[in-house]
Amino acid sequence: MSTRTGAWRRDWTPTAVAFALLAIAGLIGTWTFNALAIVQMRDFLGDLVTSGPAVSSITVDLLVVAIAGCILIIVEARRIGMRHAWVYIVLSGVTAFAFTFPLFLAMRERRLTARARETR
Repeated sequence: MSTRTGAWRRDWTPTAVAFALLAIAGLIGTWTFNALAIVQMRDFLGDLVTSGPAVSSITVDLLVVAIAGCILIIVEARRIGMRHAWVYIVLSGVTAFAFTFPLFLAMRERRLTARARETR
């Protein structure tokens, strides 16, 4: 096993693993319902805003959180030197923010762990 492979494995802290598992759950959970909406030929965006006040409330709630999360991704990635953070935001439009945000947090945790190891 090369040193690079060993470092890659070593950077997976329990917190990073927890975030990665949440990312997988977010991807599977959202895409299960996305596939169902496609099969049923639903108006996905229309359903978000016209299925009643409760759905609209949840939509606005999650949209505001997603925007705040996108700002956090950019700011935090710059702060700790993670490159290509914009990819997480772009991917959230094709997958789900429930996938990309915990994935970013997992990669952030790995980056912080690697930086801490480098400064020892």
